[in-house]
Amino acid sequence: MNWAALAWFLFCWIAYDRFAKYMAKHSASLSSVMHVHRINWMRRLLMREIRVGDAALLANVERNVNFFASSCVLVLAGLLTALSAVNEIQNMLLSISFVTPDSILAMELKVGVMISVFIYSFFTFTWSMRQFGFASVLIGAAPFPDDKTVTAAERRSFAIYAAKVIDQAGHSYNNGLRAFYFSLALLLWFVNIWLFLAGAAAVVGILYQREFLSSSLKALKMVENVGEKLTRDDKELSNY
Repeated sequence: MNWAALAWFLFCWIAYDRFAKYMAKHSASLSSVMHVHRINWMRRLLMREIRVGDAALLANVERNVNFFASSCVLVLAGLLTALSAVNEIQNMLLSISFVTPDSILAMELKVGVMISVFIYSFFTFTWSMRQFGFASVLIGAAPFPDDKTVTAAERRSFAIYAAKVIDQAGHSYNNGLRAFYFSLALLLWFVNIWLFLAGAAAVVGILYQREFLSSSLKALKMVENVGEKLTRDDKELSNY
C-alpha cells in the first residue's frame, strides 16, 4: 500500500505538471498571462535610459528564491537527522491516537521520499536563481533608446527572448514552490495512508484553482486586456 500510495503521489505531481504546461499554451493561466506582461516589461525597458528600477525588481524576486533555497538546506539537515532517529520518531507518533502504526522500513521510506523532494526543490530554486542572474545581465546589455545601431527587429527579438529567460526562471521558481506544496501532502503519510492519498489530490485542486481560477489571474488578464489578446493575435507569444 505504501508503494501504491507513493505511485499515486508521483502521478498527481507529474500529471498536474504536464497538464498545467498544456493548458498554459491553450488558455489563459498565471503562466501565460505573466509571460505577456514580461514581454511588455522588456519592450518598455528598451524605451527607458535608466534601468535601476528594473534591476531592483529582479533582485527582489531573486531574494525570494534565495530564501526558499536556504530553507531547503535547513529542512534537509533536519530530515537527515530524522533519518538517523527513525525509532524515536516512530515511538513519538505511536503516542498519538489517530496515527496509524507502520514499520521501521516504511518510516525510512517516508523520510527518504521527503529528502528527495527537498533535494529536488534545492536544485530547482538554485537554477531559478542562476536564470534570474542571466536576466540581470541582459538588462545590463539592453540597448538604449537612442542607439541607432540596433534595428527594430533586433529590439523586438531582445524583448521576446529576454522575457523568455525571465519566464524560464519563473517556471523554475514555480516548480520549487509546487514541491513545497506536495511536501505538505507527504506529512499526511506519517499519519494515515488514506489521508496522504487525499492530500495529494487536494494539493492538485489547490494548485489548479490558484493557477487557472484565482482572482489574481482575473485581475492580471484585465490589465491592458491581456486575457483577450491571448485568445486573439498575441496567443503565439505564450509558445515562445
